[in-house]
Amino acid sequence: MAELLYRLGRFTARRAWWVITAWVAVLALAVGAFLAFGGTMSSTMTIPGTPTAQVTDRLKTELPVASGGTGQVVIHSRNGAELTDAQREGISAALRKVADLDGVDQVADPFTSAEARADQAKKITNGLAQVEDGRDRLAKGQKQLDQARSQTEAAIEQAGSNPRLKATLAQLDAQQAELDRQSTTLEKSEKQLLVGRDLLTMAEDIRTVSSDGSTATATVVFDLPQQEITPETKEAVTETIDTALPESVTADYSAEIAQGEIQLGGVGEAVGLVVAAIVLIIMTGTLVAAGLPILNALFGVGVAVAGAMALSGTIEMTSVTPILGAMLGLAVGIDYSLFILHRHRRQLKAGMAVEESIGLANGTSGNAVVFAGSTVLIALLALNVTGIPFLALMGTVGAVAIAVAVLLTVTMTPALLGLLGHRLLPRRDRNSAAKAAGNAATPAAPKQVRPTTTGRAVLRIVIGVGALALIALPAASMRLGLPTGASEAADSTQYRAYSAITERFGAGANGPLIVVADLGHGVTGDGLAPAQAGLGKQLMDVDGVTAVAPIGANDKGTVLVFQVVPTGGPTSESTEGLVHDLRGRTLDLDSDDVSLSVAGSASANIDISEKLADALPTYLVLVVGLSLLILIVVFRSILVPLIATGGFVLSLFAALGGVTAVYQWGWLGSVFGVTDPAPILNFLPTLLVGILFGLAMDYQLFLTSGMREAYAHGAPARQAVTEGVRAGRAVVTAAAVIMISVFGGFMFSHMTMIRPVGFALAFGVLVDAFVVRMLIIPAVMHLAGDKAWWLPRWLDRVLPDVDVEGAKLERHHQAAPVRIPETAVR
Repeated sequence: MAELLYRLGRFTARRAWWVITAWVAVLALAVGAFLAFGGTMSSTMTIPGTPTAQVTDRLKTELPVASGGTGQVVIHSRNGAELTDAQREGISAALRKVADLDGVDQVADPFTSAEARADQAKKITNGLAQVEDGRDRLAKGQKQLDQARSQTEAAIEQAGSNPRLKATLAQLDAQQAELDRQSTTLEKSEKQLLVGRDLLTMAEDIRTVSSDGSTATATVVFDLPQQEITPETKEAVTETIDTALPESVTADYSAEIAQGEIQLGGVGEAVGLVVAAIVLIIMTGTLVAAGLPILNALFGVGVAVAGAMALSGTIEMTSVTPILGAMLGLAVGIDYSLFILHRHRRQLKAGMAVEESIGLANGTSGNAVVFAGSTVLIALLALNVTGIPFLALMGTVGAVAIAVAVLLTVTMTPALLGLLGHRLLPRRDRNSAAKAAGNAATPAAPKQVRPTTTGRAVLRIVIGVGALALIALPAASMRLGLPTGASEAADSTQYRAYSAITERFGAGANGPLIVVADLGHGVTGDGLAPAQAGLGKQLMDVDGVTAVAPIGANDKGTVLVFQVVPTGGPTSESTEGLVHDLRGRTLDLDSDDVSLSVAGSASANIDISEKLADALPTYLVLVVGLSLLILIVVFRSILVPLIATGGFVLSLFAALGGVTAVYQWGWLGSVFGVTDPAPILNFLPTLLVGILFGLAMDYQLFLTSGMREAYAHGAPARQAVTEGVRAGRAVVTAAAVIMISVFGGFMFSHMTMIRPVGFALAFGVLVDAFVVRMLIIPAVMHLAGDKAWWLPRWLDRVLPDVDVEGAKLERHHQAAPVRIPETAVR
């Protein structure tokens, strides 16, 4: 591989414009494919086969109206006063226009619903009063009838058989039958009225107009399930309402409606790139050299992201997927190009010819880049074994971004290096290179440095491991979920809508549950309402339920659907417990057991989080096992892979602890834009395992390979550790700072889901590079001494010699320095 990359580097340096033109054509094709075939992307996460997904699929057939996605519109007066009649009429007119839009099934007018409920309550109250009046009249009539019957029977007894008296008695019997019929009718009416009252009582906390009359909520029901609603439909809803509403009122939209467009660049990302550029300028000393890695990375991001988004028309893709690809492609693209650039500049300073230096840098550092990129790529592709489609697609797109970054690094980077020549060096370094080129003597050996002491090594391990263990503690309380409107920025419409609903209507109104009751026998006609009331009462008795309202039933009356409003919000522990409680319950209806199933956005988030949590241990074991095997091959050692993998585990849990403390506990929330702490993004831990593993192995490779090279050249084991760290710490430090800056820029992204990912990756790289790889690992390697490089002889014979750093290539290509033209020095 090293020899192949050496030749590739020399070829691309000689054919620079051909290579650049080829990549420009690839970029053009990717962008063209996106423009031609790109489709819409979903902002919801789904996993087929979960309990919620199964219920939703059933409802599409049994009760389609209950399977469509929903979103809430919160409308309130600008001055906070009670909505006037004119304002209410204007709001209702706007909502009627929304109901006529394509993709919208219906819109519940809040005022019509409230008035209908009030009218129904009034009718029930009046009806019960009439029943009581009727009972009183019947009681009086019964009393009079009983007296007449007594008198008639007494007269018959005295006078004997008398046709007139018998006729009178027959009339009294007929009157009694009529009274009995009226009494039965009253009882039936009363039962119906009581059932209606029970249904109203259970649903009284499901309000559409706030108690002070200043705020109303309208529920928009879409034709399609939540994940299938197009952005165009949502945009049509918001534009229609904003245009048609009276100026004296304003509307805010829940996260199900107001989901922002994908933006691959923002202020945070730009700041991250600026910091990366500053680090590169400080390291290289020239704008030209600093710009090369950034140009390389941006080019790779364009190819990978445009290519991935071109598939969005045929593959269901979440909106966070291309953002993740951009994040990874940008970070590793800069770092990988930097590794080759750093090696090439160092060789130029020593007087090596440009073309030979490019080939050698590509064959040595480029070889390490290919291997390092392969570890990240394999870890990301391994996400496919989780069996979770959207996560597998994220991993695949991320892997493609890494692959493109690697290919660009070993092809276009050498081409650009060939075009720039000695202009990569500051003027003072060009002069030094010119002097070195005129001196054929062998370069002086680097000055030896003394290794650290055993005491200092032990102290570094204690401090480093202790600090990471302390940081990791919050991870023990980590809860998983998906972001809600509460996670959005405080000035966003989603946050305002969520907060208004919580304040005016209760936290549970932000995430109502859909509960489906399966009956053994159908209930239709007059039996439906009593069945709904009976089951509703039992649901109300469940802890954590605030309100219950029937939504409907299938034609056979065997499936009854209810809206259940929980006490807590959609991400609260109480709601999670309620979902499990309901699924484990059976209700009783006419001595038949009624099974329950649950759906809804809150239920879906719980199911997805649990599915991801279950997949995490298996994936972690796979990645750790992969780490051990790869590192054994690379470093031809048993202990080094164990040390490196242990360091990765420390970094992982420290990163999880940090993200839990900030985003779930709310520590430093004002700094990172955390308005309301909430559970951690449910796919973040699994994603973090794959990405951080690959990045950790990058730094492990570039530091430990230097140790092994020094050890192979005869340096004592502990001396080799110090020499390896000194040789690689500058470039690793710069690479880590750049990666932290790029990832850190995404902490302030407009997309709620990407912020904790950016923080976790930035913090994970921070602790892994500076605490684990440059503090703990060298100290452990120092204590291990020669044992660190022990490998059984039989295994040594079996393992291939991958020569990651290209040491053999370097020995075979010791090119003599050449004289640098004066024009290059100037």
